[in-house]
Amino acid sequence: MNAPHTLSRWSQPGSSRIPFWAYTDEQLYQRELEKIFYGPHWCYVGLTVEIPNLGDFKLSHVGERQVVMVRDRVAPKDRDSDHGIRVVENRCAHRGVRFCQNPQGNARSFVCPYHQWTYKLNGDLAGLPFKDGVKDGECVNGGMPDGFDLKDHGLTKLRVAVLHGLVFATFSDAVEPLEDYLGPNVLPWLDRIFKGRQLTLLGYNCQRIPGNWKLMMENIKDPYHPGLLHTWFVTFGLWRADQKSRMVMDEHGRHAVMISRRNEGRQNAAVTEGVTSFKADMALHDDRLLDVVPEAWWKVDDPANPGSDITPTVTMITLFPSLIIQQQVNSLSTRHIVPRGQGEFDFVWTHFGFFDDTPEMTRRRLRQANLFGPAGFVSADDGEVIEFSQAGFAQWGESGKTLCELGGTGTEMTEHMVTETLIRSMYAYWKKVMAV
Repeated sequence: MNAPHTLSRWSQPGSSRIPFWAYTDEQLYQRELEKIFYGPHWCYVGLTVEIPNLGDFKLSHVGERQVVMVRDRVAPKDRDSDHGIRVVENRCAHRGVRFCQNPQGNARSFVCPYHQWTYKLNGDLAGLPFKDGVKDGECVNGGMPDGFDLKDHGLTKLRVAVLHGLVFATFSDAVEPLEDYLGPNVLPWLDRIFKGRQLTLLGYNCQRIPGNWKLMMENIKDPYHPGLLHTWFVTFGLWRADQKSRMVMDEHGRHAVMISRRNEGRQNAAVTEGVTSFKADMALHDDRLLDVVPEAWWKVDDPANPGSDITPTVTMITLFPSLIIQQQVNSLSTRHIVPRGQGEFDFVWTHFGFFDDTPEMTRRRLRQANLFGPAGFVSADDGEVIEFSQAGFAQWGESGKTLCELGGTGTEMTEHMVTETLIRSMYAYWKKVMAV
């Protein structure tokens, strides 16, 4: 099957019927890497709190390419504009070796173990053995050719943007500034969590999920399933269809925020009638797991909806193509999508809090984090159902397609969660980028 045929066979109008081959076609996946992950998009690589000191580094990924996020010196002349965070590809300019093997650490420079080419923290080539040859009496043996310049042989450097401690990188020179890329509808929801706050790192989870990377983006853009799939959400009222909610997206439909407020007092029985995941008699052995304490920063000044009375207990932010930012009551995390082929991806959770949290709040965040992650009381369901989805796509073949028409076939923002508009919006954008 050649690529042009692959890209011309989405015959259904709109974006509410996604062909199964969008999740299973290997050539299409390779084009996604080039057009999306290595193209004009900002991809998440980490948090500045993960590399607090000069020389601190951490391995990350942009698409399938492994990169190094490192804290470098900041030149005095650049102190107003330079954050000191560099991102370089973990691939030696000499023979293509992945020179960095430690997942994180501290270094004064990077040295390739194969031939000991040495790089500065910013990716510049600092030196290499026998550059000028080896002197043998009056003769000089070997050495690099005349005109070899260290400046021309550094590591691949990515453009870097830092927003409130979130680090993004891109291989592209064409992508717009990060704030423009995110857009005015989404930025306030990032400001709400991060602006003016110093983060603290609480821990990591990582899992490999046997499904196409887009399925996780879909999952977090989908308010339809949480009150149906997740016993915890519907039983304990963390996410239900009758809650005050809103679906927000940027002007391109690629980024989104699902916003909801937990109901107080009496619940609407209509949203649990016939829902098999609802367990009315389910109780906690330790009530502290749902010891929710409102925080002052939960309320947001939303320019898209002036005078809004929502003070969310849940915001799920999806930043296309690789980042999910979760606020579920007091639990906070980033979730990084790392594609590993058309039918597999790594999902890296970074749980965080704030520097001024009390010890009690830190313990609360950690307890509530047990709802999430690979073995979380909620999130384990998502990994499993994504695996089931990928298996269903693979067994059907060329002609199958999903149905994504709850709330219609449009791509507008809504004030309720009985909709699949955010998924349709993402695929409308995806079709343009991929020229399907």
